[in-house]
Amino acid sequence: IVNYTLNFVLEGFEGGLETQALLFAVFLALYMVTVLGNLLMIIVITLDARLHSPMYFFLKNLSFVDLCYSSVIAPKALANFFSSSKVITFAGCAMQFSFLSLLGTTEAFLLGVMAYDRFMAICNPLRYPITMCQSACTCLVLGAYCGGCFNSVVQTSFTFHLPFCSSNRINHFFCDVVPLLKLSCGNTAINELLLFGICGLIIVGLAFMVLISYGYIIVTILRMGSGARRRKVFSTCGSHMTAVTLFFGTVFVMYAQPGAIESMEQGKVVSVFYTLVIPMLNPLIYSLRNKDVKEALRRLGKLSLRP
Repeated sequence: IVNYTLNFVLEGFEGGLETQALLFAVFLALYMVTVLGNLLMIIVITLDARLHSPMYFFLKNLSFVDLCYSSVIAPKALANFFSSSKVITFAGCAMQFSFLSLLGTTEAFLLGVMAYDRFMAICNPLRYPITMCQSACTCLVLGAYCGGCFNSVVQTSFTFHLPFCSSNRINHFFCDVVPLLKLSCGNTAINELLLFGICGLIIVGLAFMVLISYGYIIVTILRMGSGARRRKVFSTCGSHMTAVTLFFGTVFVMYAQPGAIESMEQGKVVSVFYTLVIPMLNPLIYSLRNKDVKEALRRLGKLSLRP
């Protein structure tokens, strides 16, 4: 029987007051840079007409997802560092879990869509304007959100229908599937099968699609005669490959292989990386390695300094 009145306790990280204060400072810095960086990317892409292209449309959605993703976790985690109770309600835990599943899966699909966009732009440039028209781009983004919704509904409904009668103390700093499965006193075999099945299929499938896309892209780039054009394409694609490698590498460690269920302490560190560090790094990766974004930032800076 599911106890909907149950309150969970987020144990977070071990350590005394000094350790908690240090972690608070680290989390706060990561979150502030994440918010400022992703908001700036959204504003720049929205205001600069030169960036109104499919690639930057997807990048703007990625920044929005990263901003929401961190905001689901960071405020509660920051409040808990100096809280004595660290309580989260059953409904609050389920809501946090569902949004994390939604946004995390959506980000994975968006990174796959961005790889497909680069494949079409570089390998099929003549068909690109027709294939990646505005309606097609909108459908691809909506499809990414629908995929996120599907995984979120399945994972949330199955996880929060489990009986939690052994303990209410979650060995984590947010409501994640692995520590929740450890708390259940019921049979979690179906949940683990769904976790490794759906998440594994999504992660491995999308990663495989990205690798194939970039295999074709690299071959096409090497055939280009112009060295300057080759460097520009490598710079743009390099940014995306960096973001893809960081995201898929960390979520694979957590959700797509059976060892994830066993290593909770390692899981906390990996979770910090993909919930706070990667959303912070994405706008930096795309802005510092992208000439168009850097020029747009300069133009925006000049406009803001005008009297």
